[in-house]
Amino acid sequence: MNASILTFLFGGLILFIYSISRLSKHLEKVLSDKANEVISKFTKTVLHSLLVGILATALMGSSSAVIIITIVLINANGLSFKNSLGIILGANIGTTFSSQLFALSITDYAIFPLAIGLVIQIFAKRGYVYSLGKVLFFFGLLFFGLYMMEHSVLPLRDSEYFVSLLESIGESPFRGAWIGGLTTLIIQSSSATVGIAIVLGKQGLLSSAAGLSIMLGAELGTCSDTLLATIRGSRAAIRAGVFHVTFNLVTIALGLILFDFFLDFVTWISPTDDLGRLIANGHMVFNFLGVLTILPFLGYIERLLSGIIPDKPNVEIP
Repeated sequence: MNASILTFLFGGLILFIYSISRLSKHLEKVLSDKANEVISKFTKTVLHSLLVGILATALMGSSSAVIIITIVLINANGLSFKNSLGIILGANIGTTFSSQLFALSITDYAIFPLAIGLVIQIFAKRGYVYSLGKVLFFFGLLFFGLYMMEHSVLPLRDSEYFVSLLESIGESPFRGAWIGGLTTLIIQSSSATVGIAIVLGKQGLLSSAAGLSIMLGAELGTCSDTLLATIRGSRAAIRAGVFHVTFNLVTIALGLILFDFFLDFVTWISPTDDLGRLIANGHMVFNFLGVLTILPFLGYIERLLSGIIPDKPNVEIP
């Protein structure tokens, strides 16, 4: 593998990860107050909470950001533990919209939001419009990073070592899940891990089995942010964090156990040779099925976790 391939591959990856983090931060600035208001106001039922979680995550581009805001609201007594469960499930669905976006062939047009965002920042200087310019700029930079990665990996199709290495991932879904989880833990972004899998799939370097197993592992790796956010939090916030981790563990375990059926189903609903699109579809199907599987048991789960992690008793000082 020559130096130019590595330079553009890792350069694109760095831009991609940096853009995701900055985009999430600036979207949080633009939407945070409104997100807090919407989350606390329109989460009176589990269904409403689910819809709010989907919408907020699709807009903010980060399930971790939405779940962390949810935990903050729980700690501030602005949201009940029961209604937080719907938001967490909705965030898992909302994050799949970014993978669908990554699978679209729009990287060639990344220059337009980059240029428009830069012009807005030059003339606006500060305020809400300036923040919108930042959002546009980092949105364009994100897809420019994808563009760099897509084109840098093309010569790797002629590398027998690299191809055999990626093919070995597809031999065991557990191996792919381990790699996906470890990658997400290191780069702290499940969206970036899934994005990398989509890029490699689009270039025919990753098999459908390898791509889907890496995606499954990425779902678990993203739980680290949630657990960190619950440190020194209320018992209700800790219950929300435990629910998020448990939900991902259970659904990933089911996905790995039923992996062959899952792969066949995703392949059936993705009648295209574009493996990037197949991985994105698999990401969406997995999270939708996971939410539909767990939704009927939310009441039981709420009572179980409330029993295992009860609220601290109020101690009256004489």
